[in-house]
Amino acid sequence: MSTVLVTGAAGLVGTFLRRRLPDYGWQLRCIDVASANGVQVADIMSATALDDVVPGVDAIVHLAAQPVEAPWPVIRDVNLEGCYQLFEAARRHGVERVVYASSNHAVGFTPNEDELPAATPPRPDTMYGLSKVFGEALGRYYADRYGMRVACLRIGTCAERPPNVRALATWLSPDDCARLVDVCLRSDALRYAIVWGVSANSRRTWSLDEGHALGYFPVDDAERFATELADATPLPSDVLVGGEFTTARFGIDEVAARW
Repeated sequence: MSTVLVTGAAGLVGTFLRRRLPDYGWQLRCIDVASANGVQVADIMSATALDDVVPGVDAIVHLAAQPVEAPWPVIRDVNLEGCYQLFEAARRHGVERVVYASSNHAVGFTPNEDELPAATPPRPDTMYGLSKVFGEALGRYYADRYGMRVACLRIGTCAERPPNVRALATWLSPDDCARLVDVCLRSDALRYAIVWGVSANSRRTWSLDEGHALGYFPVDDAERFATELADATPLPSDVLVGGEFTTARFGIDEVAARW
């Protein structure tokens, strides 16, 4: 049985994967700065800590990050330095495959259009989105320089159920999330890929072609929750990939004032 290191395993997506990936035959080694059942406390910004947990794993699912917009020092330390330390630990210990949790916010200012390619050029909507562009570029470097197989998942709205009208298009169900990560962990076709993390939603505007090329075929559709959101109103910002993250309240000064 292959062993997979999951960073950020106590978070929302990490919890979804901890409950599902073992059913696909993966043995998990889970770390986070927060404690949780079955999760070892370790800081990805510490090379020493990573040298304790990376040896012996066959692949890494890198979820650990500041998960929403924050002042630059917070984003910089966790999402840039932590990501670099993670890839360096993978290189030092010969880990050949990394699945990196990127975000739709890496291209947030891109107008939504039908079948938008996953490899759409970066247009980050926040410092958080910018940090995800950095992670994608870092993965490209390690794939080209050191021959790692790297999948960057531009995750949409990963939640038990879509929380708003926008998410009827952007939802990634927990089960489809596990399907996607499993495919990226085992696909022979993977070298370097950017893939939308999205379910088979009837209102989806993001292309599944890159996922299909690896063997990802989602089965869940947010439309079954549409009646719950029948009285909700779409936001003007929903015409852009990043939705509300593209609005003025997510500017640098506005975020700092709320922090």
